[in-house]
Amino acid sequence: MASVDTRRVGDSAGGSFQPYLDSLRQELQQRDPTLLSVAVALLAVLLTLVFWKFIWSRKSSQRAVLFVGLCDSGKTLLFVRLLTGHYRDTQTSITDSSAAYKVNNNRGNSLTLIDLPGHESLRLQFLDRFKSSARAVVFVVDSAAFQREVKDVAEFLYQVLLDSMGLKNAPFFLIACNKQDIAMAKSAKLIQQQLEKELNTLRVTRSAAPSTLDSSSTAPVQLGKKGKEFEFSQLPLKVEFLECSAKGGRGDADTADIQDLEKWLAKIA
Repeated sequence: MASVDTRRVGDSAGGSFQPYLDSLRQELQQRDPTLLSVAVALLAVLLTLVFWKFIWSRKSSQRAVLFVGLCDSGKTLLFVRLLTGHYRDTQTSITDSSAAYKVNNNRGNSLTLIDLPGHESLRLQFLDRFKSSARAVVFVVDSAAFQREVKDVAEFLYQVLLDSMGLKNAPFFLIACNKQDIAMAKSAKLIQQQLEKELNTLRVTRSAAPSTLDSSSTAPVQLGKKGKEFEFSQLPLKVEFLECSAKGGRGDADTADIQDLEKWLAKIA
């Protein structure tokens, strides 16, 4: 929709200034053809600067970081830890939660963290609601339960990646491998490798449907490179992995291991 609106604005502005530009061009041609070339070049530079200012302002207005994942992945506790620094008992939610978050960097930037429901019947609906303001997506994985949930995780991730690639401004994308304090937790490297295998299988068994987040898109989005085994590096958006623990290693009162997540948020703010 943004591209359509931009064309309309451009057409309107062009129509209102066209008589003036035609008159100026005729006058300059009569006086000095070289002066006309200089004027056209300056106008082109001015229009380019206006265009990039418009693009940058749109990107800067996207301040939301969406926390998504399956139920019980620990995304709500991560959300609470980032905002308060404290542990709190959480439960499965049927609605979103949002709050302002001041990142730890020299610029003093702030983001809006939004925790979305993980229930299968709700998660895509809430993604659709908040996608236009998404600066980043944090896909939270339960590293301890990953082995038994890998297919469900991959199916949800498959859809979120397709939707993110279909957006006009693709968000930053992070896969946070949570619950690393549990002994049986899988490492981020292993999770990445297994997700690549599962996503490769999904590419074969499922046709890439049009994005559910970007209804203006009519062409299917291809996940990865056709004819090659899927790797995250093939995507047009950068997907990063990190390990974290919202609960901590020695009980509820222990300090959470979320420093890498905090650094990542500061980097993309």
